[in-house]
Amino acid sequence: MGYRELYESWLHDGRLPEDCKNSLRAIASDEKEKEYRFGAELEFGTAGMRGIIGCGTNMMNVFTVMRATQGLAGYIKTLSAEEQARGVVISYDTRRNSRLFAEKTAAVLAKNGIKAYLFDDVHPVPMLSYAVRRLHAIAGVMITASHNPKEYNGYKVYGEDGAQMSPEATAVVVKFINEITDYLGVEGEETSPLIVPVPKEVDDDYIETLAGLTLSREAVEKCGKNLKLVYTPVHGSGYVPVMRILKKLGINVTVVEEQTTKDTEFSTVKVPNPEFKETLSMGIALANQIKADVVFGTDPDSDRLGVALKNDEGEFVALSGNQVGILLLDYVLTRLKEENALPANAAVVKSFVSTGMARAICEKFGVALFETPVGFKFIGEKIKEWEADGSHTFVFGFEESCGYLRGTHARDKDAVVASMLCAEMVCYYTYIGKTVWGRLNEIYAAYGYVLDKNVSVQYSGLNAMKEMNAVVDALKTVKVEKFGGFAVEAVRDYSKDIRTAADGTKTALHIPKCNCVYYELAGGSFVCVRPSGTEPKLKIYYSVKAKDEAAATEALEAAKKDVEALLASVK
Repeated sequence: MGYRELYESWLHDGRLPEDCKNSLRAIASDEKEKEYRFGAELEFGTAGMRGIIGCGTNMMNVFTVMRATQGLAGYIKTLSAEEQARGVVISYDTRRNSRLFAEKTAAVLAKNGIKAYLFDDVHPVPMLSYAVRRLHAIAGVMITASHNPKEYNGYKVYGEDGAQMSPEATAVVVKFINEITDYLGVEGEETSPLIVPVPKEVDDDYIETLAGLTLSREAVEKCGKNLKLVYTPVHGSGYVPVMRILKKLGINVTVVEEQTTKDTEFSTVKVPNPEFKETLSMGIALANQIKADVVFGTDPDSDRLGVALKNDEGEFVALSGNQVGILLLDYVLTRLKEENALPANAAVVKSFVSTGMARAICEKFGVALFETPVGFKFIGEKIKEWEADGSHTFVFGFEESCGYLRGTHARDKDAVVASMLCAEMVCYYTYIGKTVWGRLNEIYAAYGYVLDKNVSVQYSGLNAMKEMNAVVDALKTVKVEKFGGFAVEAVRDYSKDIRTAADGTKTALHIPKCNCVYYELAGGSFVCVRPSGTEPKLKIYYSVKAKDEAAATEALEAAKKDVEALLASVK
């Protein structure tokens, strides 16, 4: 059935609510919009599914959510009776329809005889991950589109270990989803006794667990009450847990009141992404007003943390995710070593697109560093692997996209624990007569200046993902000798798990496959190109090492020109 026929079948189906029919009538003469909504099915991958909210097979709505949940239920029913009885935990953030989608998810599971633990209010990703583990559930579902614009929502599935569902299990879920051709025919049971609230003590236990991960209690006790910290949840789910943990530690916090509301429109920001300084602008304005030291911001599902610090001139600078990552990495390893608590088999994990500075820091402390593809589920897999074989002890993990994790209580990015760590890090450096900004510059002085920059090329339309992958595939066919002043020393093709050196020598990467091209450059710099898995953007990552910021900026611009020319040649 073509998209026009699907459009007509939905429009004239008596089971479709009137508001949905009205939205379809509104696009009756818009062929492009009809094709976008019905020319494809919303893809369900290892990160679940994410899309624009609206009526259609390629949109986020109650029908695509219920269909996905029926697929999840089909998978769970292939497991043992004991596993089926453990239930599924469901959480959601402050986005449009998040509560509705969560309730529909619970109803479909209940209809299939599967217990559904439903949070009674918004809760962030890390608390969902924690709850799955704490309640010994067989799976978890998080309704969120993370940092995407307000028009989006999404559906993320977690395995019993609290990490996003494995590719193998996801493939089974997808098989069951694909068997459902009648989107409007999936049924739920909304008043079932199988739908139960998540016990209140789960929240309390989570906060207690985080408090047990503190590294500088004395510094916090001495400096926390005088610290001037501004926090904004950017209308998201981080407000309650972030404030709870900071207050529990005795850290003084001033919140951006206007951004504590559960505003589905995120009306005070352009996009609810704390990676951008603009998203932290209200927090920075308040910080300037009260002469604060630091500004924190979390995204709607509170798995990402943005940080702004005062520089030597007293101006607030929004740090990149890479800068926060190396600061936290350096801080965690420093404090563990000072307390003689750094395990002999300590290990750090980062995504391979995150800053190359992590390797130098880990080498200084004698700590193993492992790289994974983009996606925190791969970091979660490493934790699970090491718990099973005892080969390493996880001490810290991060991604350049403002995602950090200390502890193994959750298996995804945790902006709540990251907020706690960053706050106590400020206290620690204050306690020893330094600033965090000063420490960042000490790190650059010790290891060399590295400028990390991400550029996104926006795509649109039904074939956006196909077009982005085609660009990356085309790059693999072109031999590149240099970008700017940097010679290409090797090329990693992660889709084939092969590294090819400049002399033609090939070696295996031994890493999960993904469609990504990574250019190793002279001196430890790199360029990487990959399609985003969650939004229609081709992402280009630059990590440029130079003697100082000015030299790195100049080198980056030269490299960017060559990369742009290369991309133009393969389109």
